[in-house]
Amino acid sequence: ERDGRTVLARRYYLSSAILPARTFAAAVRAHWGIENRLHWVLDVVFHDDLVRLRTDHGPANMATMRHAAMNIIKAIPDKASLKVRRKTLGWDDDYLYDAISHHQ
Repeated sequence: ERDGRTVLARRYYLSSAILPARTFAAAVRAHWGIENRLHWVLDVVFHDDLVRLRTDHGPANMATMRHAAMNIIKAIPDKASLKVRRKTLGWDDDYLYDAISHHQ
C-alpha cells in the first residue's frame, strides 16, 4: 500500500529454463529474498544506504570492495555480530591482520 491505496506492480522476467509457473514464481521469490538479505546486511554493517558515491565507476568499485570486506568479515570465526566484527577490525590491528591473513 502507498498512501492508503493498493499499488499493483508488474514485473517481467526472462529465462531460458522451461519451468511450470509455480516453480518459476518460487525461483523469482527466492532470488529476491537473497537480494534483500544481502542488501540489508550491507546496510546494517556498512550503512550502505548513506553512501553518496554516484559517478563514474565509483559505485561499482566500492560495491566490490564492500562485498570483499563482507566475505572476510563473515569468515572470521567469532560469535560477535557482523557489525561488531567490522568495528573491531577498525580498532584492532592484530584482529585485522589475523582476519586478512587467514582468509583464503
